[in-house]
Amino acid sequence: MAITLTEAAANHVRNFLENRGRGVGIRLAVRTSGCSGMAYVLEFADQQKEDDQVFEDHGVKVLVDPKSLLYLDGTELDYTKEGLNEGFKFNNPNVKDACGCGESFNV
Repeated sequence: MAITLTEAAANHVRNFLENRGRGVGIRLAVRTSGCSGMAYVLEFADQQKEDDQVFEDHGVKVLVDPKSLLYLDGTELDYTKEGLNEGFKFNNPNVKDACGCGESFNV
């Protein structure tokens, strides 16, 4: 099982953590939401929980709870800029369908 980051995503997270002045990495999870069933949750992690699975890529730690890992295994987190829009992109091989607005997915 693994979660990976592209170099662009790792650089963005690393810079944000440095500017923030604290944090051990980022927490990636899923929650029930949207028209397709699940949505990604991405937040900064100030501490590691006992049951977290920890993946490190390009010097950045990604913390994932065991329940979310079932839906996220193999996901690559990227950071893209397209015109005026920029943000994280989730390349999740487990996704079977996603809603039109891009807010949610199902596996």
